[in-house]
Amino acid sequence: MDGSTFAYFLTASILLTLAPGPDILYLLTKSLSDGAKAGIILACGLSSGIIFHTTLVMLGVAALIKSSATAMFLLKVFGAAYLLFLALGAFKSARTDKNFSLKSSGAKVTSAALYKRGVLMNVLNPKVLLFFLAFLPQFVNMSAESPSLTVLFLGVTFAAQALTIFSCVAIFAGRVRNLLLHKKNIGQLLNYVEAAVLTLIALGLIMF
Repeated sequence: MDGSTFAYFLTASILLTLAPGPDILYLLTKSLSDGAKAGIILACGLSSGIIFHTTLVMLGVAALIKSSATAMFLLKVFGAAYLLFLALGAFKSARTDKNFSLKSSGAKVTSAALYKRGVLMNVLNPKVLLFFLAFLPQFVNMSAESPSLTVLFLGVTFAAQALTIFSCVAIFAGRVRNLLLHKKNIGQLLNYVEAAVLTLIALGLIMF
């Protein structure tokens, strides 16, 4: 791959990552609720999901899944069900902890659980799979030697820049969170926002 093609790929990747979407919206909400550290851990999970989808594209599995209406349907159902499960948890937390403050929110979800959540949000989203199936091959010369390795390199590059941008968003949201620490019932409000965001993402996954 020549330098100009890579520069175009990286520029396109950054712009796509910065575009308002479900991942960055949920990341922002979670970082406001639980802090920058939680957001960065979630970002690591989301980026790991990108590597997973890249591997499927590289191995040709993504094309097989796309060709199967049943597989696509099941991915949508499982993905939406998982998101609604998370939304229900956030809603219950808001209802239970009516006097919940941001000062006590850091330990609500373990690091391992947050990382797993980020991975599953991407892995169970067929839209992400279809995106990488369409996006990555545009920058690969299929007649060149080892095109699959080029796909893997591009996928890792996309994941790395996404992790960088997501981490910056998490740090920014964490600083905003510090300004809200003493606001009454802000923790409860953010739990409701988190539940609403997850529900909207789930509905978007099913309907579109």
